Amino acid sequence: MAMIRACANCGQKNRIPGKFLANTGRCGACKAPLPPMAEPIAADEAIFDEVIQNAPVPVLVDFWAAWCGPCRMAAPEVARTAADMAGKAVVLKVDTEEYPQLAARFNVRGIPNFVVFSGGRVVMQQPGAVNHEQMEQWLRSAAPASG
Repeated sequence: MAMIRACANCGQKNRIPGKFLANTGRCGACKAPLPPMAEPIAADEAIFDEVIQNAPVPVLVDFWAAWCGPCRMAAPEVARTAADMAGKAVVLKVDTEEYPQLAARFNVRGIPNFVVFSGGRVVMQQPGAVNHEQMEQWLRSAAPASG
């Protein structure tokens, strides 16, 4: 399972495996740099599992729904976290109305609900809206120690 990203330089669509979403790659056509993902990724079950299991960086998952006011208020904070942490983390958004089975896997009872994964495992989970500083702190704390 790979994400499709269009090259900003030539428009060519490139397949990026989940484990490389935090890396700078190269366009297959024009060889221009493809920067790390700097925005939240809308995830279905396949994308979710691919990224959670294979990302070498921490992953923040925002469980949300369109009808949820606090979720809409948290969305700009989630987007800023994705931009600020590009290359150091990956941010996924899971619509709980569309994918209730994913929410059920992590016992999500209230939204927004934020879950941080590292190495395929849950390292932190918290319901309720928080700011980007808090989200970024969670991700920094979950980062594997470099050695």
